[in-house]
Amino acid sequence: MKFKQNIRGNVALGVNPLGCKQEVLNQIDYVKSKGHYDAPKKVLIIGASSSYGLATRISLAFGAGADTIGVSFEKGPKSERNLGTAGWYNNIAFREAAEKEGLVAKNFVTDAFSHDAKQEVIDYIKNEFGGKVDLVVYSLASGRRTDPDTGETYTSSIKAIGDKVVGPNINMQKEEFFIDTLEPATEQEIADTVKVMGGEDWELWMKALKEADVLSEGVLTTNYSYLGTELNRPYYGGGTLGQAKADCDVKADNINKLLADINGKAQIVVATAVTTKASSVIPFFIVYCIGLYKVMSEKGTHETPIMHQDRIYREMIYGDKPEYDDEGRLRPDSWELDSDTQAETEELIMKLNEDNFNNDMTAYDLFYKEFSNLSGFMVDNYVDEDITIDELKSWEY
Repeated sequence: MKFKQNIRGNVALGVNPLGCKQEVLNQIDYVKSKGHYDAPKKVLIIGASSSYGLATRISLAFGAGADTIGVSFEKGPKSERNLGTAGWYNNIAFREAAEKEGLVAKNFVTDAFSHDAKQEVIDYIKNEFGGKVDLVVYSLASGRRTDPDTGETYTSSIKAIGDKVVGPNINMQKEEFFIDTLEPATEQEIADTVKVMGGEDWELWMKALKEADVLSEGVLTTNYSYLGTELNRPYYGGGTLGQAKADCDVKADNINKLLADINGKAQIVVATAVTTKASSVIPFFIVYCIGLYKVMSEKGTHETPIMHQDRIYREMIYGDKPEYDDEGRLRPDSWELDSDTQAETEELIMKLNEDNFNNDMTAYDLFYKEFSNLSGFMVDNYVDEDITIDELKSWEY
């Protein structure tokens, strides 16, 4: 069976299961090359199957020797035309590698927004995971969420607020540079986006875990945010996504109060711009990234998700190089925000057009490769093998 990369617009539809497996191994090798660091040994990661969540899990397991629980909603293979999702294979590859090293790597494939999922995880912690967790990482990314109490389903919108935004965008399927328009959101769309992508579910998870008494004394919970810069503020920080991130700040304060009696802490981590399935569909963001990546690569500061997350936990949260802002948020995005980096990125972006956006002037090829890696394509060290659909179906989850 041959695997073919298939992109519709900027959304990946195809998957290479063997490539996904190799990509996970590549990330594990990167973490191991950095050596061991001290961090919690019992970790729950909500949204663990790709990008930030997967990278966090790999870093903590193979860098700090942590047992991990991963929660994600993925789909397995049904036929040669429907091979499932990349996250399905990432979870399998991670579990196999972790168990070879004697680590616990439990995967829950479920709707993390539901009460049932929370209870299932709590029961596992109590009965099979030692009874407590030391670190809870919330890294869930979804465009839809069903409220577990009302049953109402909400859909998020990536839109501007106030005035529409007009600017350059890229269609990777057609390799096309064009001028795009982002319409302003309605009040309902803003509220729905906050409902889906804000901090409400994070707070519900922490309340459930606290009430079940499965949080250790001094527990830490982290949630990844992105604030961006003036170059992307009109469509990110100043748009619906920015409102959702602001809600996470509010919920962090609530969680800090909730955890006060066990000396726990909720930490917002403002991450840098990286290539994810989500970032590829944010209007205009690819243009920003191909300029930023070019500048940061030349400065030696560009990071993939595994590089970024490993630095966050190894050097900042459990190391001696933390950087906080006035709001108490951890700021590993300081390399992106460097004034020279931003000035050079803006200068480069202003020069882009349909004739030069994908040449050596930018990091388009780098962004495309990192995007492809998310689905198991263009993976370093990958060796093509023949495998049948029945063999894929037999992979133990």
